[in-house]
Amino acid sequence: MATVVGFLRDHRVVTATLLVGVLGGVLELTGLPGAARWTISVFALVVAALQARGMVADLRAGAYGIDLLAVTAIVSTVLVGEYWAALVVCLMLSGGEALEDYAAGRARRELSALLERAPQVGHRLRADGTVLDVPVTELAVGEEVLVKPHELVPVDAVLLSDDATFDESSLTGESLPVDRRRGDDLLSGSVNGGEAVRVRVSAAAADSQYQRIVELVREAQDSKAPFVRLADRVAVPFTVGALLIAGLAWGLSGDAARFAEVLVVATPCPLIIAAPVAFMAGMSRSARNGVIVKGGGTLEQLSRVRTVAFDKTGTLTYGTPRVARVDLADGLGADELLALAAAVEQYSSHPLAAAIVTAARDRGLSVPAAADVEELAGAAARRRRRARGPLRPAGPRAGRRHG
Repeated sequence: MATVVGFLRDHRVVTATLLVGVLGGVLELTGLPGAARWTISVFALVVAALQARGMVADLRAGAYGIDLLAVTAIVSTVLVGEYWAALVVCLMLSGGEALEDYAAGRARRELSALLERAPQVGHRLRADGTVLDVPVTELAVGEEVLVKPHELVPVDAVLLSDDATFDESSLTGESLPVDRRRGDDLLSGSVNGGEAVRVRVSAAAADSQYQRIVELVREAQDSKAPFVRLADRVAVPFTVGALLIAGLAWGLSGDAARFAEVLVVATPCPLIIAAPVAFMAGMSRSARNGVIVKGGGTLEQLSRVRTVAFDKTGTLTYGTPRVARVDLADGLGADELLALAAAVEQYSSHPLAAAIVTAARDRGLSVPAAADVEELAGAAARRRRRARGPLRPAGPRAGRRHG
């Protein structure tokens, strides 16, 4: 309900058209058809005047469309006394423009959300080891940068720390965290794991992966599909043809109402109004679901697709690992082994650790508390060698291997 109210508030011509229609209906029902005719006719002519002013402004800017046809349809229906038809044309015009504005607004909000997520600040490492926060645009190739836990990598870089885990799902679609080691390339926009890491800038902000994606989305929102460009090209000949057919109908019948009727049928042209709305809505909905469409032409080509290949993880599957079975060694039962493994893994944020803990809880097992757990990022989880705790001693091989 709030969405509808906000839509009507932001698009006053649509609201006014609906209110005038209600008022005209009340006047008709109360036996005042003359008042209804004057009310609706005056309102329709005002809308036509506003449309004509917009048409002139568009022509000065080098744009053209079906404005002339719409204005002519409104004026002609008023002159022949078909004031309700004039109101319908006003509603179709204002409603179509409102829907296009709404779809464009949704697309802009998706782009704004993407821009807000883009890294804005980098933590530059000075020679003396101190950290200086600077705008990401000031980071130069070759500089060392600190990426704090759970922060976005500000620019494309090379990992200097021994190893780290990154969430690259927003860039590659891979739903599981990816382990990186010293010397590996890192993409801007990927999310660092639970430990601070040092990286060396390999590309300026404007040339980094995330900024290229942002620019790609911006270009996609501004692009026009071939079908929409076709609609723009046929706007003028369609208007001329409709006026010629309307004039011919008037001339052959001798009834001016035929002229107005032809224009009402031809206004507004769905080819010109509906196509941009459909493409903008499609790209907006895709962006909201994490799918970046390169442009309207790409979206249009989907109608000709016959075969699709998917990267299954996170697309056709949930991207969440689970314990399939427990393979036993001598001396331990399946439940005991799973409970001990979960005792260690409950202190880790790794997806495989979460799968083990979930499996133990699903079986209703009592997971004991572990002491002195040490996690080696990108390698294993193990008990500290010099500590003593309630768990059995575990060497380097007792942990979970990543990768």
